[in-house]
Amino acid sequence: MLRKLVDYKKLDRELGALLIETYSDGYGDDDIIVFKNLKGETVEAVELKTKDTIYLVKISKSLSNFIANFEENIEKELEKVTLPVDTENQNYDLDGESDFKAEDQD
Repeated sequence: MLRKLVDYKKLDRELGALLIETYSDGYGDDDIIVFKNLKGETVEAVELKTKDTIYLVKISKSLSNFIANFEENIEKELEKVTLPVDTENQNYDLDGESDFKAEDQD
């Protein structure tokens, strides 16, 4: 199994969501792993497991803010998405497929 040390800022959306799911109530002292890196600096991290990799996600004060604001940021991004609209009936096409059939053109 792969092991990776990563800063939370470099997590992709999928791993960010997994981090939030794993630590939905935040993380405590028991969740924190403390070690020294090759430069002799003390690093604090939380563990995040996927099926093939164990990530040690470096923590900082801003990670707490990231976890707290993650869902709010996702909602803001979703608000930016433009949905196709049936202007005649004001129906939103949420599944991405139009319910309208093209008229036969000869």
